[in-house]
Amino acid sequence: MRTKHTHISLNTGKREPMAHRRWTAEEEAYLSDNWGTVSVNGICKKLNRSKNAVMVRVNRLGLPPFLESGDYITLNQLCLALRGQNVNTYMLTSWVKNRGMPVHMKRRGKNAYRVVYLDEFWEWAEKNRSYLDFSKMEPLALGKEPDWLVEQRHKDHQAYSIQRKDPWTVQEDDRLKALLKLHRYGYAELSEILHRSEGAIMRRCRDLGLKERPVKADTTGPFSKWTESMYQSLADGIRAGDSYAVIGRRIGKSEKAVRGKAYTTYFTEDADKIRGMLKDGPWGGGAPIPAVRQSLHLNGYSVQVKRDLSRLDMLLRIRMNALGYDPYWQRHMCQHWDDVAGCTAGCTDCDNCAEFARIPPQYCARCGVTFYERMSNRFCQSCRAARKKQAQRRWCREHRN
Repeated sequence: MRTKHTHISLNTGKREPMAHRRWTAEEEAYLSDNWGTVSVNGICKKLNRSKNAVMVRVNRLGLPPFLESGDYITLNQLCLALRGQNVNTYMLTSWVKNRGMPVHMKRRGKNAYRVVYLDEFWEWAEKNRSYLDFSKMEPLALGKEPDWLVEQRHKDHQAYSIQRKDPWTVQEDDRLKALLKLHRYGYAELSEILHRSEGAIMRRCRDLGLKERPVKADTTGPFSKWTESMYQSLADGIRAGDSYAVIGRRIGKSEKAVRGKAYTTYFTEDADKIRGMLKDGPWGGGAPIPAVRQSLHLNGYSVQVKRDLSRLDMLLRIRMNALGYDPYWQRHMCQHWDDVAGCTAGCTDCDNCAEFARIPPQYCARCGVTFYERMSNRFCQSCRAARKKQAQRRWCREHRN
């Protein structure tokens, strides 16, 4: 006897026979809307159909493969479109972990895939366009593109023509060595001749173990000063997504000088972070307040910070003298010091003493506070006074008559 299988209809909610059941318009709409988002097993359970029936209907409807449906692609496909190579650990660390690119996980059977929604990617890419390189990405490789991408791709092509990023060749190494032996060119001139960034030239000299170095630039002449128009051009270039090399050529400064000015103002060379702090204001707007350790090494802050630290030191010394401290203040923390006999170690100069032993901390058994005393005690000074008062009151009660 043949068993009849039944299902619950999406339209009527009633149980109907499953054999030779036709697909309704509502079921096909549900399959089209959720294909690629809901798992295949979830769709089968929702529609109460077998996996074979669902896959046959997918082929008849002409739906794309599971991982290519919807408004997303795999992370590996995105890397191939942008960089022409598969995803690696560097991209996962630099893109996803450090810069927060939104990545989602999707499952197909027992396998899990990293996928990126295109609308989220373009929103993230606009904030990190100075870091990404769109010169290798073909137009419309990811479908519809935002309006700003056309201009940014042109700028990336321009930056690549100025500074190459491919591996160094033997001929380039020989030419670099020959130019360095002339002792005539600085980093800016070598960057223009070799079409490499100043940082790349610096790293290549170190990797090759070259003793010669580029000539240092003159940072003291009248042409080394920054004007307001230069600051304005620097701010506009960062807002527009230009590279540091292009900005340097525009204002007549080296790339290294532009990077240094960006770091001394915003404490980072990341143009995307600077753009977020700068917004629509003038250069220096939104800059973070430097810490004391940073300020000591910055030309614009070091003089004032050192002056403030000197005043603080003077005030602390005045306060120390007002409290009665003498020059040998460290004797109050030494285990070998006695208020009557002096130094028990026989030292006469506390500043040059080699027998210094810091007083070890002790813990009160009554209140648990940490206190420092040369004599070993179970209780701190406050608890000893309180216990003494308690004993006196007890004695008065017992001997009142």
